Amino acid sequence: MEAADKINLLAARNIHRNFTTSEGILEVLRGINLDVNKGDMVAVVGESGVGKSTLLHVLGGLDRPSKGSVSVRGEAFGDKSETELARFRNRHIGFVFQQQYLLSDFNALENVMMPNLIADIGKTEAKQKAEHLLAEVGLSDRMKHMPQQLSGGEQQRIAVARALANDPEIVIADEPSGNLDIKTGEKLHDLLGRLNEKHEITFLIATHNIDLAKKCRRVVKLENGFVREAE
Repeated sequence: MEAADKINLLAARNIHRNFTTSEGILEVLRGINLDVNKGDMVAVVGESGVGKSTLLHVLGGLDRPSKGSVSVRGEAFGDKSETELARFRNRHIGFVFQQQYLLSDFNALENVMMPNLIADIGKTEAKQKAEHLLAEVGLSDRMKHMPQQLSGGEQQRIAVARALANDPEIVIADEPSGNLDIKTGEKLHDLLGRLNEKHEITFLIATHNIDLAKKCRRVVKLENGFVREAE
């Protein structure tokens, strides 16, 4: 994608996030500015405990900044109510976490259908979309399996399919391969890269995995509460 054609999807401006502790105010994010364009695959790297998860939670609307603003396609969501914010996330942002958080009482197909059902999309359409996404992540033969019948890598691929269910503007992934062995993690990294290349799905990924970071088009480093383009 040429520079002139780049479409800004996510814009963070002067993001601060402070926490009150027994020892006083802890400043985790201290004035972060970040843009993620359509088709980007951006890795956020940094030392353990530096605040990568905090940053992603703020950028995804799971947490509110102490100061600053976040917008997706120009729509800021800081002033939305909790109900409005939940609806906004459901429409615009997909999430993949280190833990898969699959619903244990539902099979793979039903788990992937869930975001569409929450969005009041008809059951038939939700089922068709879920079947397509499970095929996309290579799990057509696991649709009726319950989460506990699946390997960790299979569960994470289901989580990726679920994150894509509502055609989000951006997928935010927090250490998506953190609980996987090396070989399974590599397969997941290849899947994310293929989805980015084939469908221009936009990813913002916090990771300590060097191999995953290398697959990303951009790498930014979080350090001392700020981000900068990695060398």
